[in-house]
Amino acid sequence: MTNRPGPLYPTIADTIGHTPLVRLQRLGQNSRGNQVLLKLEGNNPAGSVKDRPALSMIRAAEARGDIRPGDTLIEATSGNTGIALAMAAAMMGYRMILIMPDNSTMERRWAMQAYGAELILTSSMETARDLALAMEAEGKGIVLNQFGNPDNPLAHYQGTGPEIWEQTAGTVTHFVSSMGTTGTIMGTSRYLKEQNPEVCIVGLQPSDGSAIPGIRRWPEEYLPTIFHREQVDLVLDIAQQQAEDCMRDLARIEGIFCGVSSGGAVAASLQLAQTLNNATIVAIVCDRGDRYLSSGIFAPQN
Repeated sequence: MTNRPGPLYPTIADTIGHTPLVRLQRLGQNSRGNQVLLKLEGNNPAGSVKDRPALSMIRAAEARGDIRPGDTLIEATSGNTGIALAMAAAMMGYRMILIMPDNSTMERRWAMQAYGAELILTSSMETARDLALAMEAEGKGIVLNQFGNPDNPLAHYQGTGPEIWEQTAGTVTHFVSSMGTTGTIMGTSRYLKEQNPEVCIVGLQPSDGSAIPGIRRWPEEYLPTIFHREQVDLVLDIAQQQAEDCMRDLARIEGIFCGVSSGGAVAASLQLAQTLNNATIVAIVCDRGDRYLSSGIFAPQN
């Protein structure tokens, strides 16, 4: 009897990317001939757009010989990158230490711990970033540094951007993304601009007084070094209430269950659609809503 190898099945890493692009059916209907399309990144295995750079950063560091399985990795995160890195570290054989603000939802903390990561809580994202670098200097591990690592936007240049271009058959006119680490908007904008310089890249930051998970207005000294202002054509401020209202509308009216920053991206896209004609607007829906349930944000509104 001949021993023949069985089928080569994919690993969990092979399921990252190639996420759906769907159209809105009821929200924002108008007669201007616009289409608002949503890239559903919550369909990634760890539930967010950050699965892409998490895998990219670890694989590239391995290829350079900077890390090898068994090493300890350290990263500051507000949530999604931490969950994605915890998953990637688990499947690739690394110890993961994540440092995050203590106001992060319990779902995020539990998800990271489920993948085996160790958590350290701090008072702010800036403090978390400083502590990660201090621990690296003390020899406690290696910081991947999503804020300054070119392998972060590279994941979107090689994946998110080409997927959007292919899924829209090259008709995309506007790309809308919340800005946190800025990896998504940097990598995707670079690819789309190479295909068509006329594609308008729209970045979102929180309005004064707004606290939106995943969207930041960084102090200048903490601005991610991967961010290049010239790659963003238009920066819009989004209010927390506007983002939250749109997030709830997406679940109740469209059946799309997502987080607050995604609500902000869609709200901005609908706002743009009121001023455009025959545009194809693609917004990043970066994660799923289930990791925000304990915050009460989906509780019935009075």
